[in-house]
Amino acid sequence: MPVPGGSHARHPDRRDPRAAPAPTPLTTGTAPAAPRDAAPPSNAALARCLDEVGDLLEAQQADAFRVRAYHVAAAALRQLASPVTELYHRGGLAGLEQLPGVGRGIARALRNLIEHGRLPLLERLRAEDDPVQLFGTLPGIGEGLADRLHHDHGYETLEQLMAALEDGRLARIPGFGPRRLTTLRAAILRRLARPRLPPPAPRPPPLPVEELLDVDREYRDAASSGRLPLITPRRLNPEKRAWLPVLHTTRGGRHYTALFSNTARAHRLGRTHDWVVIYADGEQGESQATVVTEQAGPMAGRRVVRGREAESAAWYASAPRGVG
Repeated sequence: MPVPGGSHARHPDRRDPRAAPAPTPLTTGTAPAAPRDAAPPSNAALARCLDEVGDLLEAQQADAFRVRAYHVAAAALRQLASPVTELYHRGGLAGLEQLPGVGRGIARALRNLIEHGRLPLLERLRAEDDPVQLFGTLPGIGEGLADRLHHDHGYETLEQLMAALEDGRLARIPGFGPRRLTTLRAAILRRLARPRLPPPAPRPPPLPVEELLDVDREYRDAASSGRLPLITPRRLNPEKRAWLPVLHTTRGGRHYTALFSNTARAHRLGRTHDWVVIYADGEQGESQATVVTEQAGPMAGRRVVRGREAESAAWYASAPRGVG
């Protein structure tokens, strides 16, 4: 099937990426996911979401090939004679990857939109996501625990939290006893409005510490010199000011997005220009980590990956002299 190409081949329903982002019906921020019996998203609605991702990536100076991939996939969806949702329910991710221009990453994006009615990547690009706030609305999870779940363990969504609960990862985190886990499971199921979840996807291997620290260095250097585009966070930004620098970069086959943390705790502690949240999207899935300046101990003053301080220290010990 022919697919119109090019990131500049604008479709009539496409919006200007420089304008204030208007959420589509599919992407509702941190609101609960749509009920399972809600009307499935149309091909046109899914294509609009992919186009918005491409537009925002382009406005934020991401790699041109990545920008074009989202626009090409959106054009392919508009030309399909049958609903994408039917293709997904018949063939899963593998079925989606059969579509022209749809690789593993875009197939995962479509799955999120079909299954959960939202796309965390799009929320990040709009600067409107706040996983810490989302987790803090769950029973038994205060701000400190919510902050650790996001920054130390890399959880962003209720679906990821539920998968970690089901496979035992949450039970290994201090603060999660049997009673809290039981209460949490019931609350997440109610929020997701579905009787059961599919088996959790395999968790990608941890990102290399040295790679995360290098992306952190690139981001902070570019942000301090004013070379990065600024986006306007929707939360904790009453003046609606464009202050948050965003970096899109690559390492090998991984696409990285880096931003300063815009959580309530980062603001309260004065760490909004110190804590750097790094997202990676590669063949093995999406991952997230936070890099901070250590405040005490032998690593004081050095940048470390939160939750992986020992690995960070080991890397500094083995790095060439003058690095770090």
